[in-house]
Amino acid sequence: MDETLLRDLTPGVLGILVRRGADFAAAEDAVQEALVDAVRVWPADPPRDAKGWLVTVAWRRFLDAARADAGRRRREESVDEEPAPGPVPAVDDTLQLYFLCAHPSLTPSSAVALTLRAVGGLTTRQIAQAYLVPEATMAQRISRAKRTVSGVRFDRPGDVATVLRVLYLVFNEGYSGDVDLAAEAIRLTRRLAAAIDHPEVAGLLALMLLHHARRAARTGSDGSLVPLAEQDRGQWDTGAIAEGVVILQGALARDRLGEFQAQAAIAALHADAPTAEETDWVQIVEWYDELARLTDSPVVRLNRAVAVGEADGPRAGLAALAALDGSLPRYTAVAAYLHERDGDLTTAARMYAEAAHKATDLAERDHLTRRAARLNSARGGA
Repeated sequence: MDETLLRDLTPGVLGILVRRGADFAAAEDAVQEALVDAVRVWPADPPRDAKGWLVTVAWRRFLDAARADAGRRRREESVDEEPAPGPVPAVDDTLQLYFLCAHPSLTPSSAVALTLRAVGGLTTRQIAQAYLVPEATMAQRISRAKRTVSGVRFDRPGDVATVLRVLYLVFNEGYSGDVDLAAEAIRLTRRLAAAIDHPEVAGLLALMLLHHARRAARTGSDGSLVPLAEQDRGQWDTGAIAEGVVILQGALARDRLGEFQAQAAIAALHADAPTAEETDWVQIVEWYDELARLTDSPVVRLNRAVAVGEADGPRAGLAALAALDGSLPRYTAVAAYLHERDGDLTTAARMYAEAAHKATDLAERDHLTRRAARLNSARGGA
C-alpha cells in the first residue's frame, strides 16, 4: 500500500466532492472513510484508476451519510427528545411500515436489513456492523430484499419477532450517540406494547428504558466515553429505571422467557446496584448463561466473559474469552481490560492500543487510546 499516493490524492478527491455539492466537513469525513476502505481493499485488489476509485467510494459514503442525516432530522421533528411514559395513540404509520417491510416473503434477516435501510434511516455500513458482516455482503442482502418485494403486494404484515429485532437495532444505533433515534425506537416500542400483549415486546421496552436511563452519564463534558463502572449514578434517570423494572417483572411473571427479557434482567441488575462494587455479578453471569442458550450469540459470550471476570476473577474471564473467536468486535478491548484487572499492564496497554486501532467509532477509539496511554504512563513511573 502506497501511503504517499493516498496522501497526494486526498486534496483532489476532497475538492471534487465539494464541487459536487458536499459541504467541506461532510466531504472530509467521506474521504477519510474511503481512505480506510482503500487501505483494506487495495493490497489484494488494486484499482486501475486510484483517484477515480476514491472519488466513487467517497461520494457513496457522502450520500449514505446524507440520507441517514435526513432520516434522523425527520424523526427529530416528529418526536420529543424524552420518551414520555403513559398511554399512547393506537395508530402509527411508522410502526405500520415496520410491519409491512417485515414481509412474509422475506427471510427475517433480509426483512430486518430492508426495514433498517428503508424506514430506520441507517446506512448500509451501520447495518453491516450491527450484523458483523462485510458491508458488501449487507448491500447484496438489501438489494435482494428489494428485488423480492418489488412485485408483491404489501397487504400481509410480517411477524412481531422481526419488528422487535428492527426496533432493537435502531435503538442500539441511537444509543451509541444519536439520542433522538433511541427515543424514536422507545416511542414505537411503547406503541407496539400498547397494541400487542406479548412478553418479549414488554421485555424490549424494559431493556430500552433501563439502558436509556443511563444516557446522561455515558459521556463526559468533553464528549468522552465514561465506562459503566465509572459513571455518576446520580445522573441516572430513576423514573425510567423504576418503570423498566416494573415492566420487566410483569413480563418475567408470564414464564415465557425470551432474549430481550434476559437482556433487560441484566440491565436491571446493573441499575439496581448502588455502586459498581455492589453489582451482583454472579447473578449477571447466570442471566448471560440463559441469554447464550437462547441466542447462541458470540457477542453474548464475549460479554459473558467480562461478567465471569468480575464474578470469579480476571483469569477466569480470560479463560472464558480464550474459547471465542479473536476476530470478534471488541474482543481485543475485552482482553485488554481483563489483563489490566489481572495486573499485566504491559499486555493490557498493548492490547488497548491494538483495540483503538481497530475501533470504528471515534469516541471509543479515543477512550481506548487514553487507557493505553494511562497504563504506559503508570508503567513508566513504576
